[in-house]
Amino acid sequence: MWCIPPKQSGEFVYHMEDVLDVYHRPYDPRRPVVCLDETFKQLIGEVREPLPAAPGRVERYDGVYVRNGVASLFMAFEPLAGWRHVELAGSRTAKDWARVVKGLVDSRRYRDAEKLVLVMDQLNTHGPWSLYEALPPDEARRVADKLEIPPHATARLVAEHGRDRAQRLRARTARAGGRRAGHGVTRGGVGEAAQRRQGEGGLAVHHRRRAGQAPQALPDSGRMTEY
Repeated sequence: MWCIPPKQSGEFVYHMEDVLDVYHRPYDPRRPVVCLDETFKQLIGEVREPLPAAPGRVERYDGVYVRNGVASLFMAFEPLAGWRHVELAGSRTAKDWARVVKGLVDSRRYRDAEKLVLVMDQLNTHGPWSLYEALPPDEARRVADKLEIPPHATARLVAEHGRDRAQRLRARTARAGGRRAGHGVTRGGVGEAAQRRQGEGGLAVHHRRRAGQAPQALPDSGRMTEY
């Protein structure tokens, strides 16, 4: 995926050079640069019993599957140290983000650092304000004081959040006008289309569950792997 810049945008160039400067900083264990991102994975299970592997034959499983929901993943990556850490969550809310960030700040790896330089994308949950949604004010302030979030990851967020709200409002207004004129799509149709896009766009995790076995409950949070 590419980030296509707008034409003749000094703002874009400024923010781009700002993040490149962050990536070019020399390694400093007192101010480690950590990239944090999140995504979801679809969980699928078996409908028919797979055929086990045998000499001269790989394991075989049927292309028909059953959906078992989705899992949310948070990954922290420190490029200059070659370290990464993945956590599992049942959702991707502001509270989930705050829990992951607090865990990083208080972890054995970073608890002695002066600042944690956190590089993220532009989701509206990615900011110190989310800490106050999940933690007592004093604790939220303590964690926030340990963070350095480069300006490109906060200043642009405010502008993009306002722009996105305006775009959504215009889209809702246009859809409402189309429905009144008899040319719009019903709410059910829109929901089904969104579900199809989500299924096509998300990567699938093959959850090897035997036929007839009840799906396991997804934990609220948990550590998946740490390197």
